Amino acid sequence: MKKVFFCALLTAVLCSVCAASEEEVFTLNRQRMVEKQIERRGITDKRVLDAMRKVKRHLFVAAYLRNAAYEDRPLPIGRGQTISQPYIVAYMTQAARIGQNDRILEIGTGSGYQAVVLAEIAKEVYTIEILQPLADSARLRLEGMGYKNIKVKLGDGYKGWREYAPFDVIIVTAAPSEIPEELASQLKIGGRMVVPIGSFYQELYLITRTESGFKKEALLPVVFVPMIHPSGEDE
Repeated sequence: MKKVFFCALLTAVLCSVCAASEEEVFTLNRQRMVEKQIERRGITDKRVLDAMRKVKRHLFVAAYLRNAAYEDRPLPIGRGQTISQPYIVAYMTQAARIGQNDRILEIGTGSGYQAVVLAEIAKEVYTIEILQPLADSARLRLEGMGYKNIKVKLGDGYKGWREYAPFDVIIVTAAPSEIPEELASQLKIGGRMVVPIGSFYQELYLITRTESGFKKEALLPVVFVPMIHPSGEDE
């Protein structure tokens, strides 16, 4: 009986040590990711860097992909969708020039990773996902993580979330062929939208709403999954 108890205790201790060691590896990989993939490529906003260091990307992908979580590449999350590469998440977040009191609309919740990075910086994040399995899993994941400043909605990203508009920032994580007019109309004057535009060839744009209209600035070439229509088809 004592031997069985000792073996069980030893197993529990070893499992605890292994779990701690694994978490330490993830933490080290996350710090290296920020240093080598993000800071060295020109991301300078301290709040963005701090958020990227804090948010555990490995919790947003399937278990079999966790060892690749801190590589600078997109990873599949199911339903033909991906979690964006860390550099692009950081780049889009910095480009949006987010303030701590800003209210943000995100189109394309996916796994919820980008939403959590935004929630570490801004006051409120409203995020829309058109695919129910992804919306449901993201909602459960974010609730489990204790984020009270994120609201998840299953719905059509092209329509935005007029109930909570206008927004200081809109970030679109899938590519429409042109700027969705309804989304642009939900920006505050002075508000910014970061959005990839295009089909085969895509460009990331910063759209700023002014008193007289919209200012459009090209940022860099990108590759995103297409933005999905309510019918379930890609644009």
